[in-house]
Amino acid sequence: MNLEISSKIAQYLLEAKAVKLNPENYFNWASGWKSPIYCDNRVTLSYPEIRTYIKHCLAQQILNSFKDVEILVGVATAGVAIGALAADELNLPYAYARPKPKEHGLKNQIEGKIEKGQKIVVVEDLISTGGSSLKVVEYLRENGHTVLGMSAIFTYGFEIADQRFKEANCPYFTLSNYSVLIDEALKAGFVNHAQLSSLNDWRTNPSVWKQA
Repeated sequence: MNLEISSKIAQYLLEAKAVKLNPENYFNWASGWKSPIYCDNRVTLSYPEIRTYIKHCLAQQILNSFKDVEILVGVATAGVAIGALAADELNLPYAYARPKPKEHGLKNQIEGKIEKGQKIVVVEDLISTGGSSLKVVEYLRENGHTVLGMSAIFTYGFEIADQRFKEANCPYFTLSNYSVLIDEALKAGFVNHAQLSSLNDWRTNPSVWKQA
């Protein structure tokens, strides 16, 4: 991870309010976890300067990490737009996939065309626990496609995600991460030193944070 790029991405996410930090009035995730952070990278699409920077950096990251890539596949829904932008930057074919098939119509799980044998890089906006992202990887591989790995904008850096990607033999790379984001948030005054302990505790033990 390039620290200069990682720091700039974190600054942009905070500036656009794609990331919200609130250790006291925490957010509730669908999983049941309580969290001091809420991240919606789709917000960056509304800012041309920011989305262009992310597009350039993500495209370069993909070339650096997966030089044999032949097609990008975005993960629905949040990874669809940024995946399309990166594919356009790289002049590569593009499709997107859902973690599970649609429940109506043609019940497609993949939208777009993927040729047999094409080398795929999956694109996500955010890596959390890795569950939904890896469902797409698994589906693609089960259908005879070659997945080189995954690229994303941001990761919380959870140990469970690292373990799942390792078990799936799926390398992944992100432009920025939680640790860099917290450093930039402290510098810019989005959080204070008194809140750091709680923010770091969540990163270490997210499933039990604030449960008591």
